[in-house]
Amino acid sequence: MADNSDSFSVVVGSGPAGVSCAKALLAQGKTVRMLDAGVTLERARAEIVARLRRTAPAEWASGDASQIKAGTSASTKGIPLKLAYGSDFPYQEAEKHILADYEGVGFRPSFAQGGLSNVWGAAMMPYRNADIEDWPIQVSELVPHYEAVLEFTGLSAVPDDLETLFPLYTRRAIPLESGRQSKLFFSRLQKARAQLAAANVHFGHARLAVKAASPGSTERAERPGCVYCGLCMYGCPYGYIYNSADTLRELMQQPGFHYEQDVIVRRVSEVGDTALIEGCNRLTRAPFEMKCRRLYLAAGVVPTAQILLHSRNLYDQTIWMKDSQYFLLPLAMINAAGDVRKEQLHTLSQLFLEITDPSVSPYTVHLQVYSYNDLIGQAVSNALGPLAGPLDFLGHALERRLLVLQGYLHSRHSARIGVTLRKDAGEGRDRLQLNAELQPETRHIIRQVARKLLGLGWHLRAWPIIPMLQVAQPGRGFHSGGAFPMRQQPGSLETDVLGRPFGWRRIHAVDATVLPTIPATTITFTVMANAHRIATQSGKL
Repeated sequence: MADNSDSFSVVVGSGPAGVSCAKALLAQGKTVRMLDAGVTLERARAEIVARLRRTAPAEWASGDASQIKAGTSASTKGIPLKLAYGSDFPYQEAEKHILADYEGVGFRPSFAQGGLSNVWGAAMMPYRNADIEDWPIQVSELVPHYEAVLEFTGLSAVPDDLETLFPLYTRRAIPLESGRQSKLFFSRLQKARAQLAAANVHFGHARLAVKAASPGSTERAERPGCVYCGLCMYGCPYGYIYNSADTLRELMQQPGFHYEQDVIVRRVSEVGDTALIEGCNRLTRAPFEMKCRRLYLAAGVVPTAQILLHSRNLYDQTIWMKDSQYFLLPLAMINAAGDVRKEQLHTLSQLFLEITDPSVSPYTVHLQVYSYNDLIGQAVSNALGPLAGPLDFLGHALERRLLVLQGYLHSRHSARIGVTLRKDAGEGRDRLQLNAELQPETRHIIRQVARKLLGLGWHLRAWPIIPMLQVAQPGRGFHSGGAFPMRQQPGSLETDVLGRPFGWRRIHAVDATVLPTIPATTITFTVMANAHRIATQSGKL
């Protein structure tokens, strides 16, 4: 292909925002080059995954499954940085190319092919207008892009009461089978529907970007969907959990798409009617330059922020990233649900609870319900300590009754994260400093959520174990963004409704960097929809 800058657009990054942006551009007949660091799973582990994928779970070699689980553990404080197939490849090399100090900040950037979709929980909830009232766009402007995204991610979901607040935006959702614990708890939610509605608590089945088997499908060599092997938290060997690397492979089959791996973008600028990209090869550090018609930054919130700060030499000037505070709260049911250790089930979130009580928060509080998985078993065992063996019967009894609520607050009630670019004389390179600034009301609102659930305990036949409440570090839920927020009339460190900073006309940030606030409901779905919207609208200019 001729290297004519007027002939193609460039997308930086292969994560969810990047592939969504590329899909929208290709749909308009554009030629797209994607530049990506593109770190992938180590060959030895990829071979293990391939062996697992070729066989049914009953035929797996125990050593292969153990290798996939290696390195992942859990305690009452939750799971450390999540691995994929026992590997930290989603985070590898980021520290080589982004020198950064993380002070009280729990997230890390990804230079992997597919970005953080290698380790996400696949939850897919849209936003509602009440939670984005200060955005320059409304949900109605995102709807066609929510629909477009679901065409390639797919959705496991059930039409239920949540649709009143959060439409499904697809007619092709296929449900996953719930586990026994979730079915038991859901039956209690249904019996308490009136009391929950009066308390402004809404419930329904989890919505997940997971391929579920169609009703009536049969087991065959090419499996039709989830086989309930229980490895969801470690990485699905069959690839049924959506990963944007899957979409990338599909894009690579299209004639108008070109993928360039091992590329690190350092600086961008506009020169006349073109965008200029400067960077280096990830492996050799050889420098490169490229011009293009339009440029879309989808590198992730930390890399995109660094690129923009470095591009304008904005040293020693702090920008503020928003975060949706993440917390864990165990819930003990009065009734047991059988031998959960032997149950075949998926181990992602199984139910959603949404609290819209103004006395708690003017914004939605989002809760994801997890039933038993072996990591919860580990956490129970670790809590019992040296008594875990002698008191295994007690641990087993607790496991059969234990659910875990994974909660998120709106960024208005959460810490913010200062991001500052410094010149590092010792390294001879730039260094980012990220510092969390806590907000006193965060814990107060989380405690209100816990007390609210405690007050509903008799109706639910389940009570929160408040002494085991864990409030994570800011950024630990990976629901962060907004360092260069979209505004109708942007200031110097803001972007317009097409994600363009600094008055630029041909450079767009399209990942979570441009979200004005971070509502509690899951971030990735809206990031993808907004990237699709920006690419669609800018492609017409």
